[in-house]
Amino acid sequence: MAIPRDEVRRIAELARLEIREEDLDRVAAQLSAVLDYARALKRLDLAGCEPLSFAPPAAALRADEPDGRGLTPRQALAMAPEAEGGCFLVPPVMGGPEE
Repeated sequence: MAIPRDEVRRIAELARLEIREEDLDRVAAQLSAVLDYARALKRLDLAGCEPLSFAPPAAALRADEPDGRGLTPRQALAMAPEAEGGCFLVPPVMGGPEE
């Protein structure tokens, strides 16, 4: 199933993605391939198949105790490009009310 370029633009806008005009056909083909694969999976007859999981629920993946590899706040801040008052200083990622 081929996804039209306009639909790719709409999906990109909803996902807040910037897709260049010259990449629209490639992205449309990739999205179409993903949807075709999902459609093929839906056609599988899974009657009688038990669900699988990565590990038995009772098996712990690791001991639930600290391993001592952590940094103290002072050590972490010593490696930061900027810090103030015991906190990391980072550039803003969202605009403020003035925008």
